[in-house]
Amino acid sequence: MTMARPLSVHDHRRDAAGLTYVYPVVSRRAGGISIGINLNPNNACNWRCIYCQVEGLRRGAAPPLNENLLRSELTAMLTDIETGAFYRRFQVPEPFRRLRDIAISGNGEPTTLGNFDAAVDAVATVLAETRTLPPLKKVIISNGSQVHRPAVRRGLERWGKMGGELWFKVDRVTPAGIRRINGAASSPQRLLSQLEAAAACCPVWVQTCLFAIDGHPPAADECQAYLDFLATLGQRRIPIRGVMLYGLARPSRQPEASRLSPLPEDWLADFGERVRRQGWTVKVTP
Repeated sequence: MTMARPLSVHDHRRDAAGLTYVYPVVSRRAGGISIGINLNPNNACNWRCIYCQVEGLRRGAAPPLNENLLRSELTAMLTDIETGAFYRRFQVPEPFRRLRDIAISGNGEPTTLGNFDAAVDAVATVLAETRTLPPLKKVIISNGSQVHRPAVRRGLERWGKMGGELWFKVDRVTPAGIRRINGAASSPQRLLSQLEAAAACCPVWVQTCLFAIDGHPPAADECQAYLDFLATLGQRRIPIRGVMLYGLARPSRQPEASRLSPLPEDWLADFGERVRRQGWTVKVTP
């Protein structure tokens, strides 16, 4: 058996297994193996987050989907993990030798795929045919910007019926903050509308990346705007399951990389407590 470059929690290469759509990662948050589905092998995204780890990131949408290839790659990966060959080949540390989840998340915004619902259907078909799998968490990681599209809503509805979740990126909520961090144009009102539409399709968590820029944590007014935004979510009874706050685990591949650094764990913990005091379930991952 040919040994591959070892996988670790610090290495989330999309090409680790030499496949087009499917890639394995050792996930610190999941505590095991996460199978990623990369619908953006062209490194294209409609946002440009300054902390993004994708080298060669460019503006654009996901390319056309090869459904047969996606199904065959996912089937082969699941089989490889079930037999244990995967763990030996990639020298996965013993504590992480368990399959935890499947995540539609890759080198760009997955919901920019024209027939996003077809990708969800392909994953659902493979999982239904693989009957020996343990219970798996199913996650879509998205910026939520395409939830207005019918194909995206159909995909999210199917995902929800499979027991899946959507992790909706909300890094900042002010127009200036969103432009600075995500390279996108949006507003609190638009985010609320998109979250409401997404939550009507499947369970949703708000996911927020927090870090220092030039050694400074997020400004006090940005933090307060974020808390106010969450309060409005509650007032409008938008059914969000909770909030995930996480820090930088791997280096950015964007021009701003040298300016970014992780926040102290106590800063993240304190901010998490401020969110928790509003009544939200909070998960903090430094």
